[in-house]
Amino acid sequence: MLQYLRNPSESRSTLKLVFLAAVVGVVSAIIAIGFRYLLFFFQNLFFYQDFSGVEVSPVGHDLGWWVILVPAIGGIFVGLITRYVAGEAKGHGVPEVMESIALHGGKMRPRIVLFKALASALSIGSGGAVGREGPIIQVGSGAGSSIGQALKLDRDQVRTLVGCGAAGGIAATFNTPVAGIIFALEIILLELKSRSFISLVIAAFFATTVSRLFLGSHPAFEIPAYSFVSLYEIIFYLVLGVMAGLTAILLIKLVYSTEHFFEHRIALPAALKPALGGLIVGMVGYFLPQVFGYGYDTISKLLNQEIVLTTILLLLVFKIVAFVVTIGSGASGGIFSPSLFIGAALGAAFGWAINAPYPEITAPIGAYALVGMAALFAAVSRATFTAIIIIFELTLDYNIILPLMFSCVIADLVAWSFSPDTIYTKKLSLRGIRISQDMQASRLDSLKVGDVMSITYGVNQNDTIRQIHQHLMEGHIHSTCVIDQQRRLKGMISLKDINKIPDQEQNHAVKDYMHPARKTTFAEETLSECLYKMARHQLECIPVISTSDDQKVIGQISRDEIISRMH
Repeated sequence: MLQYLRNPSESRSTLKLVFLAAVVGVVSAIIAIGFRYLLFFFQNLFFYQDFSGVEVSPVGHDLGWWVILVPAIGGIFVGLITRYVAGEAKGHGVPEVMESIALHGGKMRPRIVLFKALASALSIGSGGAVGREGPIIQVGSGAGSSIGQALKLDRDQVRTLVGCGAAGGIAATFNTPVAGIIFALEIILLELKSRSFISLVIAAFFATTVSRLFLGSHPAFEIPAYSFVSLYEIIFYLVLGVMAGLTAILLIKLVYSTEHFFEHRIALPAALKPALGGLIVGMVGYFLPQVFGYGYDTISKLLNQEIVLTTILLLLVFKIVAFVVTIGSGASGGIFSPSLFIGAALGAAFGWAINAPYPEITAPIGAYALVGMAALFAAVSRATFTAIIIIFELTLDYNIILPLMFSCVIADLVAWSFSPDTIYTKKLSLRGIRISQDMQASRLDSLKVGDVMSITYGVNQNDTIRQIHQHLMEGHIHSTCVIDQQRRLKGMISLKDINKIPDQEQNHAVKDYMHPARKTTFAEETLSECLYKMARHQLECIPVISTSDDQKVIGQISRDEIISRMH
């Protein structure tokens, strides 16, 4: 049947990618399920000396004074892994996936699949105040990358499978297939192409199906039906959005200032710093055990209005402390669950403040907690669409969607106005890597080499070195191709090559000094594909040929010409 399709070769490639997306979806779901039980195992082992894999919350149990040491013990193991085995397992994981997509064509070390899962399960299981979504994204993406590399797929296909791993991981972990797809588009791939979108949907479908087969199909939070009570609430949800945006800015600054403090001011071996952070978290958790772990049970109580105002305020302050110390000291875990926790506490506290004086025109406190957790995640991640959809899928409550959308975009706007970086991109910015999270069609993907190339055929192989030198200097050219009388490509010569040639040899023919062309491009290739070739092989200029068979040069293109079209 493929012979009747428009492009059989491309169709076969797409079908292969879709099949692999399904495989990655299944694999990421199995990993997510395994990670869940591994986390429960360590939690029970650390807190109760029990070897079962059943979830038991530390809240409501008499843990004893020794619980102060539990996160520190977990931190020792985490520090050893991140210091000596897999450094990329440190932190929340998503920036490393973004970096692999932006700079390395989606390539990630296969070992990250095992050691990120192990480090994060140890960190969260021992009480670290971080979430499980970052590890799942990095581990799922690592699985997709490993499969793509093992099969020697091209750069775009590997990138797509990385996105499939992220989408599948989120879909399987939280039973949120649509949010998994949107997160992969909005944060990881930053593109909306038919082939990648289809692959993400397939991966999320199979991941969710496998997850539901083992874990069942039910929302993460069971809450009452909240709704938009009156138009007066527009003002309140506006204020909540502003508060969430400002809190997000504070949170980002605290995370990275704490990380800087631990890295440069704490005179301890790097492997022991997560243990020190764990000790601080343990002291907080001794008095307020709700801060341990990702805290879904506490979030549920906030949404169902089961916590009094004094405790809400304590949770708001000390969850921030526990979170920034955990992640800043070098532990392993995500930011999604802590941001939901802090946002829910912020929203619940705000709900108490306005519901008491205005009970008839405001929704219950739980509604503000629900909106607050979405707004804070939207502001810290700048993944506003994901925040709206994932909260809906976590609660299956559509009645509150209008204030949810409104507060999320206000929080995003406030955070964007004060800081260009998100909690994800800030880590990369500190390394000198700038990544824009604006999803837009890249000019490099829409322009062809033929639209930009110089209509020049290089220099003749019989020209002298002196002639070539003058030609390059006058044209401000660093490198050019060498051709014969029929314009067939013979090699390359650069100004650096010529400068190494002695003066007495300047009248020799260039064919005696040229070197083979390492790469060529075609007029119909995109600038993105061409720039990738040049970056990978460290080329300043690349010849444009008509076909691979005749090697006839029709032009050449430089890196500077491509970069000038990026803006």
